[in-house]
Amino acid sequence: MTTMAPQEMAKRLGSGLLSFPVTHFDAEGRFVEDAYRAHCSWMLEHDLAGLFAAGGTGEFFSLTPDEIAAVVSAAVAEANGRLPVISGCGYGTAIATGIARDAEKAGADGLLLLPPYLVGSKQEGLAAHIEAVCKATGLGVIVYNRDNAVVDDETLARLCERNPNLVGFKDGVGDIELMTRIFARMGDRLTYIGGLPTAETFATPYLTMGVTTYSSAIFNFMPEWALAFYKAVLAKDQATVLDRLREFVLPYIALRNQGRGYAVAIVKAGMRIVGRDAGPVRPPLTDLTEAEHETLRSLIRRAAPQALAAAA
Repeated sequence: MTTMAPQEMAKRLGSGLLSFPVTHFDAEGRFVEDAYRAHCSWMLEHDLAGLFAAGGTGEFFSLTPDEIAAVVSAAVAEANGRLPVISGCGYGTAIATGIARDAEKAGADGLLLLPPYLVGSKQEGLAAHIEAVCKATGLGVIVYNRDNAVVDDETLARLCERNPNLVGFKDGVGDIELMTRIFARMGDRLTYIGGLPTAETFATPYLTMGVTTYSSAIFNFMPEWALAFYKAVLAKDQATVLDRLREFVLPYIALRNQGRGYAVAIVKAGMRIVGRDAGPVRPPLTDLTEAEHETLRSLIRRAAPQALAAAA
């Protein structure tokens, strides 16, 4: 059980860069706990504000509830209280509330509530879903606005009034007007997290709106590069930010967009290239082709040659 209050957890998350470790699988697709824990330990050698276990980059969508609990438990054991560990949570309301309770038992400090499975709904339905998860646990809850689960500022404000443990808002939509309305209305009641795929592209404009942190999937295989980019964003060093966007992030996005479902596969490919193989992605996702691996290797060699040198 966590001893970290929801508000403390949210404040700590907003103070630095966030990491979303991949989930390690063997050739048969089984979770490999020792390799996962070793990867979390390596990540924790760097300056992080929070570790999100079994999140989107961790293939939450392909894990069973029992596996989610096992992944979260492993991350909690490795973190050992050094920083908040946030568990992925989602699917239908009945499953999500069960995952929330299991995550609390596993020692997580908070929940990242991903969209419900498949279905669309009205604001009232989304609100009921989010509130059910908030009331199922004492953990701090971060709502992930994306895809079929986009709450507006009015819905979010009402939820915050009724649920003190709703402490975070992660944006995966990129709607600047909506983000402006939410921040203008909620202010420091929430911690705001950038959560678009390859969040580095939105980091600078979102910082001016009060979004002080974001989820960096790139951190999985280029942690020093990811931290240097984050520091340049905070320092408002636009020249460095643009150089790094041109040199790595934008061509990385172009490569990711060559295959559907590559947002996770490209991260696992990067880890394989730097000598930290996390195994394959689970179906229905597919891994990068050999040619795409080589393109990514060239990008990493240009942007972070030390990462490849460490793998040699």
